[in-house]
Amino acid sequence: MSEAAARRAPWVAGALVAAALVVVIVTTTPWHLIDVPKPDAAADFTSAEIDRQQRFRQELLPWSTTSWVLSVLVPLAIGFSPLGRRLYDVLRIGRWYLAVPVLVAGLGLLTSLVTLPTDAFAEQVTRDYGLSTESWGLWLRDRAVNWLLMSAALIAIALGLIALARKWRTWWWAPAAIAGAVLVLGVSFAYPVLVEPRFNEFASMAPGPQRDEFLQLAREDGVPVKDVLVADASKRTTALNAYVSGFGSTRRLVVYDTLLKDASPAQVRLVVAHELGHAAEDDVLHGTLIGTLGAAFAVVLLKLVLGARMADPRRTALLLALVVVGTTLSSPVQNLVSRRIEARADHHSLRLTNDAKTFVEMQRALSVRNISGLEPSRWRYWMFASHPTPPERIAMGRAWGSEQGDPVPPLVRR
Repeated sequence: MSEAAARRAPWVAGALVAAALVVVIVTTTPWHLIDVPKPDAAADFTSAEIDRQQRFRQELLPWSTTSWVLSVLVPLAIGFSPLGRRLYDVLRIGRWYLAVPVLVAGLGLLTSLVTLPTDAFAEQVTRDYGLSTESWGLWLRDRAVNWLLMSAALIAIALGLIALARKWRTWWWAPAAIAGAVLVLGVSFAYPVLVEPRFNEFASMAPGPQRDEFLQLAREDGVPVKDVLVADASKRTTALNAYVSGFGSTRRLVVYDTLLKDASPAQVRLVVAHELGHAAEDDVLHGTLIGTLGAAFAVVLLKLVLGARMADPRRTALLLALVVVGTTLSSPVQNLVSRRIEARADHHSLRLTNDAKTFVEMQRALSVRNISGLEPSRWRYWMFASHPTPPERIAMGRAWGSEQGDPVPPLVRR
């Protein structure tokens, strides 16, 4: 192949992958489910509940936002300056494939240490408001495990990219894009059995009427669920939650022990119906497909930005900085898709249970218990909100109830 064709190839491939990514997002994301009225927090939350949520966020957000800013700025400041290459040279490790893991893990550790104080202050706020129950030892242990897991993932990515670039100076991006897509697929499949047990213990729900009801609900929904797992979330939090992860043989329906203990059976049933909606729509697989295309596109972008310089291990810090830029810039799109997916699962739970009143009450109860943000700022909504706000979810429940001839009145008398 001519040199000109080799230069054009990543541009063409990038355009094709980007087009495929846009098509998948546009065609598979549920953009409209039901006409929803404008959310009104005051209709369903008392002044005291709204004030408490606002106080909580006013105390928490300065610390959590500062921590997020530092987690972005530290790798950017190192990667986009000569400091990144100097740090590699300071290691004085002759073998690049030994130096790169040390540098990646070291930069991750540095970022964790820089954000440690602000994260600790944020954790203290959640303790003051009764959300966190974990000991400081467990909190530090979780941070250490998270650092190890992230380091392992980034080391694998850096070593793979550099090795391919050193072997094929011009065409390294092609096998790297394929490998990146396969890696995302593998991680999504293995996450429930490799990562989740590092943070929680899981046990099958004890036999009884509630477990039988959940399995029966799954059968009625046409969702193959062999078991319902209970996570020991109470050792870390008082928040109520449930989730679905994995796909195929690793798919699992997990409920927090706090949910089973503190929510009413009807509310738990609605939460489970929501998670069954994710399973019925193969939402994890849908997200994985977007992730595989996104990973392939990211590798092509790295080729266009770094070219043959990808083979230089002294630019490892720059690679990490570019990863941070990519994940930060893609967050609004990821959250937009996630919010629509979550809204579809809410809609699914309403159709499955036909209980708009309990749905609205449940969303209110979860929000009060979890001190969820009712009206986040626009920039925080786009950057961090993976779920609709509680007033948005309540508005959907109320709209669905009205469509079914079962309107739900405001929960707060004015």
